[in-house]
Amino acid sequence: MRKLFSVLLVVSAFVSAQTVRINVPYERFTLKNGLNVILHADKTTPTISVNTWFHVGSGYEKPGRTGFAHLFEHIMFEGSKNVPEGMFDEWLEAAGGSNNGSTNTDRTNYFEDIPSNALELALFLDSDRMAFLADDLNMGKLDGQRDVVKNERRQSYENRPYGYAFLMMSESLYPKSHPYSWPTIGSMADLSAASLDDVKEFFHLYYAPNNASLSIAGDIDIPTTKALVEKWFNEVPMGKPVPQQDRTIVTLNEEKRMTIEDRVQLPRIYMTWHSPATLTPGDAELDLLANVLAGGKNSRLYKKLVYDMQIAQDVSAFQSSAKLGSQFVISSTARSGHTLVEIEQVIQEELNKIKSEVPTARELDRARNQYEASFIERLESINGKADMLNNYYYLTGNPDYFNEDLARYYAVDPQDISTIASKYLKDEARVVISFVPKGKTELSAKNSPIVSTEGK
Repeated sequence: MRKLFSVLLVVSAFVSAQTVRINVPYERFTLKNGLNVILHADKTTPTISVNTWFHVGSGYEKPGRTGFAHLFEHIMFEGSKNVPEGMFDEWLEAAGGSNNGSTNTDRTNYFEDIPSNALELALFLDSDRMAFLADDLNMGKLDGQRDVVKNERRQSYENRPYGYAFLMMSESLYPKSHPYSWPTIGSMADLSAASLDDVKEFFHLYYAPNNASLSIAGDIDIPTTKALVEKWFNEVPMGKPVPQQDRTIVTLNEEKRMTIEDRVQLPRIYMTWHSPATLTPGDAELDLLANVLAGGKNSRLYKKLVYDMQIAQDVSAFQSSAKLGSQFVISSTARSGHTLVEIEQVIQEELNKIKSEVPTARELDRARNQYEASFIERLESINGKADMLNNYYYLTGNPDYFNEDLARYYAVDPQDISTIASKYLKDEARVVISFVPKGKTELSAKNSPIVSTEGK
C-alpha cells in the first residue's frame, strides 16, 4: 500500500501538469578526496541500491587507445587488493545481492542492489577497487578480460546481423579525432595493443574519487550511511585533475550514402542525423518526434509501412542523447519482395510532411504520455532513482533535476516539433546506410555505393 501511494503521488504530478512537484529528497556531501556522495532514503522495501558513476566513458579515450572504459567495466569485477579474484560476486550473492555495470560514451556506472543489512559489504567492495584495483592488476587479468571484450565485440558487431550499423554511423558522422567517432567497445587493434602500463595509467587518471559520484538510495539511515561512507572512502587517494574534453559541436554539411552487404535475410535502412546534446533545447522535441513517427502501432511510420502498405517488417525512431551531441536515428527492415527504395520514399514523405504540417495535439499527447509512463517506471525502483540522481548530478550539478527534466516535455507544442524537424533533419546533412543480403545490392536505397567493412 505504501508503494502504491508513492506511485500515485508521482502520477498526480503528471496529471496536474507539474502543479505538484516530484519530490526525491536527498543529502549531498563531498569527501576530502573529492568524492561526491548523494544519499536518498526510501523505506518502501528493506533494500538498498549503491550506484557509482565514474565520469569517464569511451569519449575520454584517445585514438589508438580506445575501448579502455569498457574494458574496465569487466576488470572492476575481477578482484582488488583485499578482494580475491572471483569473490566480489560470490560475497555479494551470499549476502543476497546482485551487481552489474555499463559503459557509454560519457560515463561508466557500477551498482549493487542489496538487502539493507549488506550496505557495509557493498561499500567495502567498492572502496577497495577504487583504491587498490591497479595494485592487484596483472597481465593475466588484463589478457583474460581483453579476450572477453574481444569476444563481446564479435558477438555485438562482426558476427551479428546488421551489427556494423552503429560503427559505420559514428565513423561517418564524426571526424576521426572526435571522441564519438569510435565505438564504446573499442577496436580490435587497440584492444590488442593495450599494455599493462597503458591500462593502469588510464585507471589512475579516471577512476579516482574526485572523478566519481556515489549515489545510495533505499532503506538507509542518513547519518549512519554518511558515517559508513566516510569510514570506507575517506582514505582513498585523490587523483590528478581530469582534462576537459573538446566540446566543439560537430555538423555534417553533406549527405553520405553507402551500401553494406551482410549475412542478412532482409534489407534494412538506417538514416541518422546530428541532433542536440542531452538536456539542451531540441533534445526533448526530438524525443517526442521519434514517438510520433514510430512509437507504437498507431504511429505514422509504423501504421503506414507495416500495416497499411505492408512493405516493412518493422520501423523504429529514437533520439540517442549524449553529452557532447546526440544522434537521431530512423531504421526500417523491408519485407521479403520489397526494396529500400520503397521504404525510404515513405519515410521521406512523412519527414517532409512533419516539417510542413504540425502534428496533431492527439499525437503529441500520446507521445508525451508514453514518455511520462517510462519516467514513472524509472522512479518506481530504488535502482532507477539512484541512477537518475547520479545522472542529473553529472550532467547538471543538481541531483534533483527531475522536475526540470520533465518540464521540457510539457513545454513542447506541435509547432516546436515541425520547427525542430526542419532545423535538424535535413536531407543534405545525414548518413543513409543500406544493409542488404550479399549479392543483392539492387535492394539498396538509391545512390548508395558499396562500402567494405573490412578492418572496422
